[in-house]
Amino acid sequence: MKKIKKIVLSSLVTSLIAPVTGFSAQSVLAKGPEVDAKAGFLVDVESKKVLYNENGDTELGIASMTKMIVEYLLFEAIENGEVTWDQEVEISEYVHEVSQDYLLSNVPLRIDETYTIQELYEALAIYSANGATIAIAEAIAGDEVAFVDRMREKVESWGITDYQLVNTTGLNNQNLFGKHYPGSAEDDENSMSARDIAKIAIHLLEDYPEVLETSSISEKVFREGTSDSILMKNWNWMLPGLLFEKENVDGLKTGTTEYAGASITATMTEGNTRIVSVIMGAGDGQTNKGQRFEETTKLLDYGMAEWKPLPAVESEGNIEAIEPVTISKGKEKTVEVVPNEALAILVPENISEEDLIYSFEPNEKLLDNEGALEAPIEKGTEVGNITVSYEGDSLGYLGEVESATVPAVTAGTVEKANIFALAIHSIKNFFGNLMERF
Repeated sequence: MKKIKKIVLSSLVTSLIAPVTGFSAQSVLAKGPEVDAKAGFLVDVESKKVLYNENGDTELGIASMTKMIVEYLLFEAIENGEVTWDQEVEISEYVHEVSQDYLLSNVPLRIDETYTIQELYEALAIYSANGATIAIAEAIAGDEVAFVDRMREKVESWGITDYQLVNTTGLNNQNLFGKHYPGSAEDDENSMSARDIAKIAIHLLEDYPEVLETSSISEKVFREGTSDSILMKNWNWMLPGLLFEKENVDGLKTGTTEYAGASITATMTEGNTRIVSVIMGAGDGQTNKGQRFEETTKLLDYGMAEWKPLPAVESEGNIEAIEPVTISKGKEKTVEVVPNEALAILVPENISEEDLIYSFEPNEKLLDNEGALEAPIEKGTEVGNITVSYEGDSLGYLGEVESATVPAVTAGTVEKANIFALAIHSIKNFFGNLMERF
C-alpha cells in the first residue's frame, strides 16, 4: 500500500468528482538549458509528457521538416496499396527543373529515366532531395497541389490548426518556378509551431517506426554505378560517423531556409525511453553550421539526465489518497476504487512518491442524478480514471493527452439492497428533506 504524504483530502461522500490535492516545498522543475534558437521543444514519446518548452507554441518557418508529413503520407499510401516501393515513377518537367537546382538539396533526376519509390524516398529521407519529394507527391496524388491538400487534411486530423502549408518541400515558393499552391503568395513558406512539429514526429514514429531504418543512415550513394551517382550525406550531423555524432540518435529531419533558419527534429533512445526534440531557427545554417546540433544536444542531455520514470500506481493496488465512492440503492453505501493497471510517470529528478497528487474522475454517464453510482455494481467495473500529477507541472502533455491516467475499477461487488431496505431509505430521505425545509 502506498504511503502518500502531504495530501489534503476532499470528501467524496456527496460528490465523486472532487480531486485530491497536495503541495510540496520543493522546486519541482530543474532549470532547463538555455537554447540559442528561436524555439526549443522536448517531449517523451510514450507518455507525451512535455519536458521543455521555450517559445514552442509560436508559429515559425519549418523548412524541410515539412518532409516528415510527406513521409507519413507515403507510408500510409504504401499501406493502402496506392503505390509500392518498387513502383517506377516517371519524372515531370516540373520535378526535373527543381531537381536540377543545385543551390538546393537535390539528387539529379532525368525526364528520360524512371525511379523507384524506394529510391526517391531514400533521397528525401537522407539527403532532403526536393525534386524527389515532389516526384513522390505526384506519384501518389497526381500533382503537388492535391498532395498538399492531403497534408493539410492530415495535420488537421491531428489537432494542428495554426499552420501554413503551401508545398511539399518546405522551400520558399520563389524556388518553385511559379508552381504555387492556389491562393499562396510568391514568397510564402511553410510554418508551424515546434509543439506541432513534435506531434507530427511522434505520429510518424508511432505509426511507422520503420522510418528510423532510413533516417538513421549517415550516408548512401544514389544511383551507384551510373553517371548520375551522388553521395548523399545525411544533413543530420548527429548520426554515427558525422561531425556532431551523438550516441543513440537515429533521426529524424533537418530543415534550412533563409526564412526558417537552421532547424532540426531529432530523436534518441536510452533504455526504454525515447524522446523527441525540436530546435527551430538556430542561426542561419551558414555562420555556425553546428549550432542546431549543439542546441539539440543540450535538450537531449537535459531530457535524459534531469527526468526519470517514477512508479506511481501499482496494478489493483489501493491508493490511500482516493476515498471510497458513494453507492445508491446498494447494501453498502460506498465502494473502493483501484487502478486496473500499473503506471509510471515521467517526473523531474527531485520529485518523489510523496509529491504525487492523486484524483479520481468518474465516468459521468454512470452517475445518477445525485452523483452516485447505482447498485448493483460488479467487482472490476470500470467507473472512471485515476489521475496522477505533481504540483508545479506547468509543461503538461502533448496533443490530446491532458494528464497521466489509468482506468479505475471497483474493488468489490455491491449488491442491490432489498425492497424493504430501499423503502426505509426512501422514508429517511423524505423526512430528512422535510426537516431541512423548517
